[in-house]
Amino acid sequence: MSVHDVAPASAAETARWCADADGFGIPVSLLVIPGPWRGASLAGEPEYASFLRERRAGGDEIMVHGWSHRAGPEGGWPRRALGRAVARGAAEFAALDVGEATAKLRAAKQVMAESGLSTTGFTPPGWLTSPAAERALRAAGFSHTTDHFGAKDLRTGRRQRGFALSHRPGGGWSERFGAALLENLARRNAARGGLVRLALHPDDLHHPGLREATLRAIDTALKSGAHATTYADLIASAVQ
Repeated sequence: MSVHDVAPASAAETARWCADADGFGIPVSLLVIPGPWRGASLAGEPEYASFLRERRAGGDEIMVHGWSHRAGPEGGWPRRALGRAVARGAAEFAALDVGEATAKLRAAKQVMAESGLSTTGFTPPGWLTSPAAERALRAAGFSHTTDHFGAKDLRTGRRQRGFALSHRPGGGWSERFGAALLENLARRNAARGGLVRLALHPDDLHHPGLREATLRAIDTALKSGAHATTYADLIASAVQ
């Protein structure tokens, strides 16, 4: 279970998802945006870092989730177009070259370190990373990352395959269909012993039906024998 877009602006929603996870007794991977997002930044709200440090002390994982979660004009048009189509403008690392990615990662690591939240885990906004940005991740000392299709050990290249299940808030039949699909896939993957990845966002909580669908999916997966873990522990277990 991962909670995306963790930042001061989404403090209430993140706390809600964390409380739900605590109700099941499971850890979560918290994907932190260190730069400015929706009017606030981690550096500007130091007390919020205390909450995240407490969560990590309790067993959660902290991961870097880009810098500002906003795609810029960098890179060629094919990758920019892909980022817009898949991540609706949030694919910040989808088209970066090594220098551009390195600069963003340096800024992100500095804020995380100053907040007492240093980590070697990285999930790109929109789950999209250019090949050059992935090289920058390795050079910056990150050990693992994720995309739509699984988790990757950046040191060995080994992948743990499993599609990320997430909601697409928007109302109407498509939202309801997506929620039902998430439940069904979580149940099926758990029953088959596969990797179940539930990727949750703050905006999901503005649609009450999505939270209930998520809780049912978690409950079903656990009852089907799934063992809850973080991305860091998943990668570590594959090495052993």
